[in-house]
Amino acid sequence: MPDFTNRNPAEPAFWDERFGAGFTPWDEARTPPALTRFVSVHGPALGRRVLVPGCGSGHEIAALAAAGFEVLALDFSAAAVAQARAHLPAPLAARSLRQADYFTFEAALAEPAAQPPFDWIYERAFMPALPPARFADWAARTAALVRPGGLLAGLFIVGTTVPQPRSGPPFTTTRTELDTLLGAAFECIDAQALPPAEMLPVFQGRLTWLAWRRR
Repeated sequence: MPDFTNRNPAEPAFWDERFGAGFTPWDEARTPPALTRFVSVHGPALGRRVLVPGCGSGHEIAALAAAGFEVLALDFSAAAVAQARAHLPAPLAARSLRQADYFTFEAALAEPAAQPPFDWIYERAFMPALPPARFADWAARTAALVRPGGLLAGLFIVGTTVPQPRSGPPFTTTRTELDTLLGAAFECIDAQALPPAEMLPVFQGRLTWLAWRRR
């Protein structure tokens, strides 16, 4: 691993260094098969607007747009956004890609004004990239952005126990911790362990597809 100077994943500079050096062991450079399966099964029932926080290289953006979704993909790392923009068609990047912080960005509200703006959020192992001290903030922000009946669905790093010390990213969570974080606002409706062939080495044995419905 290169000798990076920034060790705080809560700062954009942490990710800028790694994208700038081409050190992205979490990036499989494709749309995950689990997402393709999920969209093929649920399709239009998911709704129209999907948010992709911590999109990184954004390989899923074009696939989601092609499937008919209105996509907003965010990353607070300028280097990550530049990498995503480099392989996306310019009109799609301009429409769907934004350099912004998940916790503070302004989302245009759907009608009626009180309705949260997104039909679903695609979780591309964004939570495990956050310092665990921010997990509760992530859960609250996610609940605020998904409409009632909408979904939080995607790839989570789930183990049987929380490692001590808790090193990362990626930071491993457990189903118990997720239930505590999300249970007041969401109910889990699907949980599937991914086959080893669909896990990069950095995620091996821990990558799980979960879908949660907003209460």
